[in-house]
Amino acid sequence: MANTYQQLSAEERGVVMAMKVQGYSARSIAAVLGRSPSTITRELRRNGYQNESEQCVMGRPRVAGGYDASRAGQRARRVRRAAWPVRKLHRDGVLWSEVRTLLELKLSPEQIAAKLRQRHPGQPELQASHETIYTAIYAMPKGDLRRELVVLLRQGRGARKPRTRGEDRRGSLQDIVSIHVRPPEANDRLLPGHWEGDLIKGKANASAVGTLVCRRSLFAMLVKLDGSTALDALNGFTLAFSALPPEIRQTLTYDQGKEMALHKKLAENTGLKIYFCDPHSPWQRGINEHTSGLLRQYLPKGTDLSVYSQRELDGMAWELNMRPRKTLGWRSPAEVFFDNVYMDKAGLVPTVALGL
Repeated sequence: MANTYQQLSAEERGVVMAMKVQGYSARSIAAVLGRSPSTITRELRRNGYQNESEQCVMGRPRVAGGYDASRAGQRARRVRRAAWPVRKLHRDGVLWSEVRTLLELKLSPEQIAAKLRQRHPGQPELQASHETIYTAIYAMPKGDLRRELVVLLRQGRGARKPRTRGEDRRGSLQDIVSIHVRPPEANDRLLPGHWEGDLIKGKANASAVGTLVCRRSLFAMLVKLDGSTALDALNGFTLAFSALPPEIRQTLTYDQGKEMALHKKLAENTGLKIYFCDPHSPWQRGINEHTSGLLRQYLPKGTDLSVYSQRELDGMAWELNMRPRKTLGWRSPAEVFFDNVYMDKAGLVPTVALGL
């Protein structure tokens, strides 16, 4: 295996300078440092070494032998910086302008990378991977611009905090059916009609928005609730599902939150079979958990969610449903939902499903 070349360190340059002052040859210095003699001769030559000592260089006394370790180190750093390639996503480039525009449209870096490949096939200089986009954002110096760009990303936090472990203090629901007996067609995500649900809570848990996501298509509906009680959830979810035809009201998977205390009445109203996850097991509703993370771009934590009308929530849902998704082969949830589902008898689709 070939050896990897390393630049001389500051300490090694100091040894070179000291030994040259004492009159040692390049071969002798190389033997002491365990370096190739050619490495030492190149170091001396590129830094203006002369056999005869000069009294002064630009008004500064010069050391004997003509080699200055400090200046040699400065030169090496300067040359290395000059050799660095220009960043593909530098702030003044055309590509960065396009990436910034797509970020402002709330596309993720991965979605942006796919969009750039579609727009500029065969032009790698106008494409960037999602890792390149993330790196360009986080490599920016701290300040207003960096904060502005980080806000455009899906999550505004550095790491996801685990849910608190311990005793479940929410109380237990009665007569629930476990997710472990959910039918195979719901587990396999091959057919529409199987949903996951949850609440997004607002400031001080005083307001809430219901989220419903189709497991097959990732199509999301946002439901305005008057509060986060069981009655609020019953009324909101009943209204949302009533706009859909019976064939795509098959199952709903939910956690054991107390807002689902009236789950039997919801099943009666909608025809859904409702299954419940194990306590502290958000991965059992992974699609809804991921969607809730995406929706935090529109509904930030610590805000009052009661100020949003159903029409505004529908607009947010529709924008999310029009984004290309990797797991759908870069098709949008809306495309997959309506390709797999239906058009009603009048040739229209319900307003709440469209998100209009």
